[in-house]
Amino acid sequence: MPAIFFALISFIGWGIGDIFTTIASRKLGGYSIALWGFILSFLISSLYAPFVLDKLSQLTWGLLILSIFLGFILLAAFVWFTEGLRIGNPALVGTITSGFVALVVIFSIIFLGETITFSQAIAIAIIFTGLLLSSLDWRILKNHHQFFNKGVVLAILVMIAWGIFYTFIKIPISKIGWFWPSYIAGATFPVLYGYIKLKKIKLQSPVHQGAFWPLLTQVVLLTGGGFSLNFALEKGLTSIVVPIAGAYPALFVLLAFLVFKDPITRQQIAGIITTLVGIVLLSVFSV
Repeated sequence: MPAIFFALISFIGWGIGDIFTTIASRKLGGYSIALWGFILSFLISSLYAPFVLDKLSQLTWGLLILSIFLGFILLAAFVWFTEGLRIGNPALVGTITSGFVALVVIFSIIFLGETITFSQAIAIAIIFTGLLLSSLDWRILKNHHQFFNKGVVLAILVMIAWGIFYTFIKIPISKIGWFWPSYIAGATFPVLYGYIKLKKIKLQSPVHQGAFWPLLTQVVLLTGGGFSLNFALEKGLTSIVVPIAGAYPALFVLLAFLVFKDPITRQQIAGIITTLVGIVLLSVFSV
């Protein structure tokens, strides 16, 4: 039950956090908000590091290398995701990337040896169906050329990268606890800074156009959500907790309608309801 509870905290934290990400990104741009977000998250997390130094006694070179490798994957996923949104159809890119939830379930069963019941599998399928309904614009299907561009390729890479990260982060978490694997992975942010400089991308100040407070808020929510998911992974099955946390786009769609007055369709409403039903069922079936 604790695993489900903390997965739900991630679901809420990430869903609300993306609202503030949207506000800050409109002021700073994608790359600037990502770099400052990584740096702030690392600094805030560092405040807790002294309290779990004892866990480092169980850190091996293998776990360290794996955590750093997963950090590079997370950074690469961000670059691909941002570029995919820029050159591709945002709705289609978002829909494809949400498929990482299904990949995590498959990878966890194959590589981590996890098992789920038939009822849990049905609930996960309902969550994934809800995600598709809440994020996919079916009008895109009429434009077949949308499926044959670089944006779609990048979205598929993001889906795979997120699937790998949220599956295999379970390995170091099970050995050294919920804090250090993501903290080590987050320490790879200088690579993102190097990429920004290499590509000569303009880097905005974190206080540009009053962006600091929404930036800080999204960092606290997303970082908290990430560590909450790590704690859930420490306590429960990856194939159960990730689908719950990873369903946050459905919550974001609802909040975007309430906060930004973004139009919302009946299909999206049905998707949101379906997702929430799936989360409730998966929670009940996992007790």
